[in-house]
Amino acid sequence: MKIPFVDLKSLHSEIKNELCEVFDRVLDNSTFVLGPEVLRFEQEFAAYCGTEHCVAVNTGTAAIHLALAALGIGPGDEVITVPHTFIATAEAITAVGAKPVFVDIHPVSFTMDPALLEGAITSKTRAIIPVDLYGQVVDMDPILEIANRHGIPVIEDACQAHGAEYKGRKAGAFGVAGCFSFYPGKNLGACGEGGAVTTNDANLAQRIRLWRDHGSSKRYEHVFPGLNMRMEGIQGGILSVKLKYLDRWNDQRRQAAAAYDKALADTGIEVPVEMDYGRHVYHLYVIQSDNRDALRQQLSDAGIESGLHYPVPLHLQEAYRFLGYKQGDFPVTERVTSRILSLPMYPGIDFTAVERVASELRESCYVG
Repeated sequence: MKIPFVDLKSLHSEIKNELCEVFDRVLDNSTFVLGPEVLRFEQEFAAYCGTEHCVAVNTGTAAIHLALAALGIGPGDEVITVPHTFIATAEAITAVGAKPVFVDIHPVSFTMDPALLEGAITSKTRAIIPVDLYGQVVDMDPILEIANRHGIPVIEDACQAHGAEYKGRKAGAFGVAGCFSFYPGKNLGACGEGGAVTTNDANLAQRIRLWRDHGSSKRYEHVFPGLNMRMEGIQGGILSVKLKYLDRWNDQRRQAAAAYDKALADTGIEVPVEMDYGRHVYHLYVIQSDNRDALRQQLSDAGIESGLHYPVPLHLQEAYRFLGYKQGDFPVTERVTSRILSLPMYPGIDFTAVERVASELRESCYVG
């Protein structure tokens, strides 16, 4: 029997009737862009994250882009982030005309190393974007302390951390804004694309609302030239349904992670570490091994899907060659990206499947 990397079909089968009701409502009222379904989700998700406002947009990339744009960041400005993240984090920075500046990651959490942050700040630094990676929130307190001391806003890239916590507070509640992606495979995923910005700043929320809708304050009246990055009504309704199940689904991910931890003990494989300051929600379960490629091939031969998130760090991507970075500039990131392997992880994954994955890894001659 094959084991998929993600099983959205089973996930959706449990709530199919509720999702179909969303389609029926949207078809009946014909509000296909924004509208009551999106507004309801914005209110619910803001309350869930513990923020005053949520602005729904069409992708997670757009969420970061619009947060930067609404802060007035543009050409000539620098924005600090990490090289170990999906390219969307950096794409949003370059989309507003700013320059990404990278700092290395912590070797255990895989998130921004606060000890390296201050050394990257210059007179051109206009924002810092720490990334909550794989379902774990960054160590935010030292980052916020440094940022506040320098008067620099922090935008939290929480695109992989729906429901994760840092010292008892939900992801998306730190800094001036939190940015989320609702890509289908995320812990909270749409049936298509989606994104959102959470914030406690009413003025920032209003500027983002204008930016997402052509700079329009009312129909055919435009305050400035904006963009079209609105959420569809159907996606708002779907996300509202799924939000009710998010905590349960995250608990199932955590149970699967614990099962992996136990099954892979004493194999020589490095399992992910939940930092003592937070609550990991395992968007991805990422192991490390010096024999990563051989292990992945063994899983593939056994009909088990796996993933690489992410094999080429941003500073070594062709797209960012113009930044002038080179091999060796971020040694922790470079070591991690050569060793990581993402195992099957999704709500409701059968524990026999977890054991089978672990068994294949244990039996491999490549495991010490």
